[in-house]
Amino acid sequence: MSTKNEKKRADYLKQGGVLAFASLLVRFIGMVYRIPMSNILGEKGNGIYAVAFEIYDVILIISSYSLPLALSKIISGQQAKRQHRNTGRTFRVAMVFAVVSGGIFCLLLLFGAGFIERNIYPEYEGVQIPLRVLAPTIFIVALLGVYRGFFQGKKTMMPTAVSQIVEQVINAVVSVAASYLFMKWNAESLQQAAWGAAGGTLGTCLGAASALLIVLFVYWIYRPVQAKLERRDRNARNYSSIYLFKILIITIVPIVLSQTVYNISGLIDYKVFGAIYGSKGVDEHTISQLVGVYSSKYRLLCSVPIAISTAVASSMIPSAVAAFTNGDTKQWKKNVSSGIKFNMIVAIPCAAGLMMLGIPIVKMLFYSHEYVQGVPSHVFGGRMLMTGAVAIVFYALSNVTGGALQSIDKMRLPVIHSAVSLAIHVGLVALLLKYTDVGIYALIIGNVTFPIIVYILNLMAIKRYVPSYRQEVIKTFLAPVAASLWMGVAIALVYWLLGMLFSSNMVRTLLSVCVGVFVYFMVFLILRGLTKDELYDFPMGRRLYLLARKLHVMN
Repeated sequence: MSTKNEKKRADYLKQGGVLAFASLLVRFIGMVYRIPMSNILGEKGNGIYAVAFEIYDVILIISSYSLPLALSKIISGQQAKRQHRNTGRTFRVAMVFAVVSGGIFCLLLLFGAGFIERNIYPEYEGVQIPLRVLAPTIFIVALLGVYRGFFQGKKTMMPTAVSQIVEQVINAVVSVAASYLFMKWNAESLQQAAWGAAGGTLGTCLGAASALLIVLFVYWIYRPVQAKLERRDRNARNYSSIYLFKILIITIVPIVLSQTVYNISGLIDYKVFGAIYGSKGVDEHTISQLVGVYSSKYRLLCSVPIAISTAVASSMIPSAVAAFTNGDTKQWKKNVSSGIKFNMIVAIPCAAGLMMLGIPIVKMLFYSHEYVQGVPSHVFGGRMLMTGAVAIVFYALSNVTGGALQSIDKMRLPVIHSAVSLAIHVGLVALLLKYTDVGIYALIIGNVTFPIIVYILNLMAIKRYVPSYRQEVIKTFLAPVAASLWMGVAIALVYWLLGMLFSSNMVRTLLSVCVGVFVYFMVFLILRGLTKDELYDFPMGRRLYLLARKLHVMN
């Protein structure tokens, strides 16, 4: 039984690793293309783009974004009981739901974009233009989510991973090209920045369409296998379409509420910031500039490691659900513990690195010569990273613990915890903006406190419902922190020493990052942060182990 459980844990980590690697690559591509796009749009265009995307994200979540997670949860439970006929029927019910829901919200955004700009976000003039371009994407992503959820429920992350990578590559190419062309074609327009933002959103639409074609092809190949499984299914318990629709709705609603609360915080932040700062006499151009730096530099760079935690949390759920369904509490605890440990190994050094090299990294990636409130935009963005990069760690913890609660059918709790945190977050941001001079840093403070509160509440709930759960502390938290401290010292020393030899910030930054990654990896292994078996479970684990042996940091 122990060997079987170890195999399950290894399979979970490897499947999670596939999705985590794909998400990391997708975020990296996203960051790479956002750099030239950001420079093309300027800070005002970035602000409009950020607001449009926040609106789109919330509508997408309400309409269909939760489908992959909800569907994978339902199907993984059915697969654990070998209910293949119910799996096929659930897939078809979900597809009908996606067509209806995605279609309705697509039309609402298409024809309601003008109303949104005039009545909700008048501080960001022209936001309706990119919103209309984004509208068809809602319908496309709804269909895409059904196929991804189907395969994830069957514990294969490859279709999702491949489609995500292709989607982002198409997105990157089209977004940069369309932003440039739309800005050029509308050079005389007062809404040039909005048209540039619309060019960026066109890439999102065409990228999603390409991903849909890929998963359609994979499903077409797999469909005979699914049909064969359904024919051989002798399970007497066959659910009706109406019952499955109810189950789908019951599963989706808590996830929708939870994800909406998570994502609506950014939308509320931009509205509160625009309204309060506007009441202080700050002009619309400056407001869009500040939001542009916050979104295109601070949030963009922090989103890369956060994406890994989201992927691990998503990939953890099917295995954790199966363990919970089979009454295997021990395996469930291993899944959750492994998920948290994997996240901390990545999140803690990422946060430390961004705090140490915030200004040099932003200067290397964004060549804008704009000044924001009298400060070069790269310095402004770098200071944001130095102040708020720690949020990466707590978003990782809140994501995984939220996934753990969802896997034990406590779907409402992450929603309640997020709502409580959001209420505190909004109040704190509003008070800081109104009664202090911290300005845009109020959003960063709120961005840090939000996941902290969610994580604390999630952890308390896990302890309440699974009293035997204990998270290992030394290797999960203390070893990454200690290794990150040594990494920080190495980064600071190398960057300073290289300054005596090179004037190029790019050379100094890249070499410092490479040395920092190497030092972190070495120190972490010297501190026995991972065993040989654990390292083997990670993506490219065997190669990493062989490298560690050559360097004499593992036996």
